[in-house]
Amino acid sequence: MERCPYYSDYLHLDQLLDAQELESAKPGSMAAHDEMMFIVIHQTYELWFKQIIVEVDSVIEIMRKPTLDDNSPELQTIVHRLNRVVSILEILVHQIDVMETMTPMDFLDFRDLLTPASGFQSWQFKALEAKLGLKYEHRYGQEYYLSQLQPPHIDLIKNAEKGKSILELINTWLERMPFFDTDTYWKNYPSISKKRDSHPFWAHYEQILIDNLPSADNNNIEFFKTAFRDTAVTAERQLSPKACRSALFIMLYRGYPMLELPFQLLHVLLEIDNQLGSWRYRHLNMVRRTIGSRMGTGGSNGAGYLKGAMDKHYIFNELAQLNSFLIKRQKLPPLPEDLTQKLGYHFYANNPV
Repeated sequence: MERCPYYSDYLHLDQLLDAQELESAKPGSMAAHDEMMFIVIHQTYELWFKQIIVEVDSVIEIMRKPTLDDNSPELQTIVHRLNRVVSILEILVHQIDVMETMTPMDFLDFRDLLTPASGFQSWQFKALEAKLGLKYEHRYGQEYYLSQLQPPHIDLIKNAEKGKSILELINTWLERMPFFDTDTYWKNYPSISKKRDSHPFWAHYEQILIDNLPSADNNNIEFFKTAFRDTAVTAERQLSPKACRSALFIMLYRGYPMLELPFQLLHVLLEIDNQLGSWRYRHLNMVRRTIGSRMGTGGSNGAGYLKGAMDKHYIFNELAQLNSFLIKRQKLPPLPEDLTQKLGYHFYANNPV
């Protein structure tokens, strides 16, 4: 009879529960009660990072396929797994509540024993950022971002940076939206622009946006032109004008059934950024409260580095910026009838159900 796995063996609990080696318990050191909690919290972080990377890798694998039906079970799987990532990130934010039960004096009992070890050396977190879409050239603190890592971990991060990221694959997916590529839906759409390269819908939308923006937001008009016109591609932006147009269209007309799932995908990416931002903010405040302006044990400038990373490391910021161009529902341009039928589900009385 085949033996069923024993709970402790299946989880390797003996190894897991013996993996907390306290520096403060070594000969010549003073006992520090809170070091155990400090280790367990960080080990838990790394286990959750591992699970997030599993989810992100699976999403990348699906999105790398040559075709992806926007209303397929595969897209539902992508949204479901990214929502799981959000749930895990929420847990990681709340773990700081436990960490904050440690006072600055409690931390000082063992902090010097940790040097040069530091959370800054978490190669999994850096690899996760790269897989989501944070490029090296957009990182804060490039001068020491890899300097404290061992060569095998540097290689893992660089391999993550070489692969296709979620952000790059989202750009490709958005560029595939077919509704603006031909005149099928737009041949009878009234044009308000004499420019041959101006699509009638977007020319109309730009005029509505101009007419309804408060004067204080006039700078958004130039931003709109930069983000949405093919002639305005810059090295600073990772979403192409075509992808931006598709994303905004999804946001504006998400009430149509065909666009509901794509909207959920864009929304969950913004929520991932939101949770990462919340974690960085909580982490920064905890560090300020615990060590003030001291240098980090891993060689960074402590709270200063965390503040710079918090301000700069918004991976899906270009999607968030599209909210600058939303208009009220009642102002939305009407879509051609054949396009509305394509985007919705239409049943007629003479059709069998």
